[in-house]
Amino acid sequence: MDKIFIRDLALRCIIGIFPEERREKQDIVINVEMHADLRKAGRSDKLEDTVDYKSIKKAILKLVDGSGFELIESLAERMADIALADEKVQQVIITIDKPGALRFAKASAVEITRTRSSS
Repeated sequence: MDKIFIRDLALRCIIGIFPEERREKQDIVINVEMHADLRKAGRSDKLEDTVDYKSIKKAILKLVDGSGFELIESLAERMADIALADEKVQQVIITIDKPGALRFAKASAVEITRTRSSS
């Protein structure tokens, strides 16, 4: 399966369970890996034959901007739903890093993999 990536999307949002995390927006870094068959787009050179990653990025920006999730797991799940809403995306891997969340660590992170259901 072919892949389309959105790499190192750096955003800020309210995320976390502790009171100090709920007061100020924090940095997060998002990576999205979408699996799709890109052969038709490769032959046609037409946007309608591929995954419109710009529209997916915009939907993720809108989600994050208005979010107030406690867990990065929940945020990742909603991002996966956004990507899988495009019928061409068969599988998505979402990674969210939360820099500075743990002392002495570059980041804490969550990675989820979701696949389009066959039903």
